[in-house]
Amino acid sequence: MLNFTVGPVQSSETVREIGSHQVPYFRTAEFSDVMFENEALVKKFAKAPEGSRVVFITGSGSASMEASIMNTLTSADKVLVVNGGSFGHRFVELLQLHQVPFEEIALEAGTPLAACHLEPFENKGFTAFVVNMHETSTGILYDMDMISAFCKRNGLFLIVDCISSFLTDPFDMGALGADIMITGSQKALACPPGISVMVLSPRALERVSKTRCVCQYLDLQIALRNAERGQTPWTPAVGTLLQINARLKEIDAAGGVEKEIARTAHLARYFRDRIKAFPFKEFSCSPSNAVTALCPTTVSANDLFLKLKDEYGIWICPNGGDLKEKVFRVGHIGCLTEKDYDCLLAAFADLQKKGFI
Repeated sequence: MLNFTVGPVQSSETVREIGSHQVPYFRTAEFSDVMFENEALVKKFAKAPEGSRVVFITGSGSASMEASIMNTLTSADKVLVVNGGSFGHRFVELLQLHQVPFEEIALEAGTPLAACHLEPFENKGFTAFVVNMHETSTGILYDMDMISAFCKRNGLFLIVDCISSFLTDPFDMGALGADIMITGSQKALACPPGISVMVLSPRALERVSKTRCVCQYLDLQIALRNAERGQTPWTPAVGTLLQINARLKEIDAAGGVEKEIARTAHLARYFRDRIKAFPFKEFSCSPSNAVTALCPTTVSANDLFLKLKDEYGIWICPNGGDLKEKVFRVGHIGCLTEKDYDCLLAAFADLQKKGFI
């Protein structure tokens, strides 16, 4: 199968080879060294401010989304959240569940956040801002410089879900003043799913230290204490953490985060330049390098997903809810090449020739 989804994605031979080995015992100095190295490289790639810490949670990105809410926000806060798709809506649900007061900026799917959306909330007593930098369900990439300036003007604590945008789009945690950055193992890290990663600024660490988390497994105070010795409080996805280590070192050796972003951007441009020959419209006017969201004009998006999967051995990324029949997505993350996209484009051409699209 050729995999153009946005997670899990195709992994390199190095990462896959580690996955074929027996998983080692992890309460050792050797594993602690791996975790310290993971933390240092994640902070380097996120451009985290001095004094930041990293927590690795065995769980999907949603686990870290919830942990960020539970460990830093309370009923004393007033949160502004961007809801432009299924993952923005997930943050809304988490704020509701944990009884954190909030107001939402509800955007139509595929619509970028603009200054006019923020203006009504200037100087209105908000304490925090929560956003998915890349709303993966629609392909939209939000303007983080604009969001950062708004948060700095209003003194807001900034939580950013970078789950699908980390290593694909520029993100400077220190310059943006972001307090929490979240990503996941199965996105541009191109490892199996099972680990979510949180980078916590010094301001976030201060909030964590003062917040009572009513959940043992996702209590960041416990996680941070264990991380001081290069460990996790609970049994982690050991094999995936070893694969993350290999992948981070792979990226570092190839030129670092800037080179990885440039590689992903090139694949996105390569595909977008060639897809214009087919009856598809780009859904997002502000796409991330991570994925291209497309609306087929002659066929159901879900039918196209099934046809490619069943007859060509190719996975594109389907959608759900109201977008199920309207939008499909093609990822640009993971171990992909121009030749892989040529295979996908050839499949589209064959389907066009057969009158399917």
